Amino acid sequence: MNALENKDVAMARKIAEKVAEAGGRTFYVGGLVRDRVLGRENKDVDIEIHGITPEKLNEILESLGEVTKMGMSFGVFGLKKYDIDIAMPRKEKAIGRGHKDFEIYVDPFIGYEKAALRRDFTMNALMEDVLTGEILDFFGGREDMKNHRIRHVNDVTFQEDALRVLRAAQFAARFEFQVAEETVELSKTMGLREIVSERIIGELDKAFLKARKPSIFFEEMRKMGQLSYWFPEVEALIGVPQNPVYHPEGDAWTHTMMVLDAAASLREEAVYPEGFMMAALVHDLGKAESTTTDGDKIRSIGHEQAGIAIAERLLDRISHEIRLKKYVLNMVELHMKPNMMAAAKSKPKSTAHMFDASVCPEDLLLLAKADHLGKADEEPYDEQEAFLQERLDRYRELMARPFVQGRDLVAAGFEPGVEFTDALRYAHKMRLAGVPKEQALPQTVAYLRQLREQT
Repeated sequence: MNALENKDVAMARKIAEKVAEAGGRTFYVGGLVRDRVLGRENKDVDIEIHGITPEKLNEILESLGEVTKMGMSFGVFGLKKYDIDIAMPRKEKAIGRGHKDFEIYVDPFIGYEKAALRRDFTMNALMEDVLTGEILDFFGGREDMKNHRIRHVNDVTFQEDALRVLRAAQFAARFEFQVAEETVELSKTMGLREIVSERIIGELDKAFLKARKPSIFFEEMRKMGQLSYWFPEVEALIGVPQNPVYHPEGDAWTHTMMVLDAAASLREEAVYPEGFMMAALVHDLGKAESTTTDGDKIRSIGHEQAGIAIAERLLDRISHEIRLKKYVLNMVELHMKPNMMAAAKSKPKSTAHMFDASVCPEDLLLLAKADHLGKADEEPYDEQEAFLQERLDRYRELMARPFVQGRDLVAAGFEPGVEFTDALRYAHKMRLAGVPKEQALPQTVAYLRQLREQT
């Protein structure tokens, strides 16, 4: 543990000691206990206090530091300068279908098993006594983890929050477990329409950024029959044929899942990991609409262009982040070009224009690599990667050179005006072609003069 964790754990123990003196008991709960059993690191210190009133707990916490009452009526506390979630057992009763439609009230004397009953999965329902280390496991969580299984705690409580369907899938991806058959069957009956998009993207990002194989998230959602509402564009790839010469792995769904896992192995190199993983998911959505078959010939001509609008529909449904949309749609549009240019050994001017059109050239090359690796043929990629990296280095060096700017045109005696945009675009083309500034400036000045003479 690092110093911060030691401080938080030490404070959790102090709280537990004072709670015990008052006749109560303190447990570590949630992911911390689960990950300790699995031998994984977890920095979240969540404790649950049993057997004393909220008022008594508040008194104890005030004796230890400055209390932050995150939701005292819900039995949720914190201590300033400590990263500890302190809660009391709660009862929840669904009063609607939305994720906020619950009646919540504190019951510190509810009992350990009933408190654990409100947890989603057996592996998350473990409770570890802060002072003794005793682990309470009422629902077979340790056995489920041993068997690599995600299993819900209770039929009734599980169905009160539809987000748990996605949580099952993301936990399966993160831990490389399988969702239990009874949980799959129950999840098939649950509607996801009422979940807000922020919670969808939250679970998706956990799978994207924490799982070695994010494809498991979508494979489990597919088993549960739960792709149709939030991810219909991805579901549409199931069964879409691909040319076996280039895609021996099978249909567009299989390729996409393989690309997603390949991208996960590269995400630490990405400038924008969240966007990069989303781009890997949606890069070939256009194949669902553009794929044609003629005898043995299977083509997906223009699928990258067709995929822009399809990817935009998916993104509009799950995210309001402008940066994400701009990045992903740009990546979809350009994802074919790097490998095509590498195969053709395109000229520096062509690759420079490609990089210039990209919102993130470094991530574009990573996506191209993931696209190549997401195939069953396992052809080496070293030559293409070296070619593209050399061209990117050349482009970066080109962009670092002096270039014609608006202030240069003003210094040449021109008043700023609408023609500046066309003139600077003209200058930028010369910049991409490697024309030195001292040559590009007089040509741009002549072009601007010609534009103004025409108006």
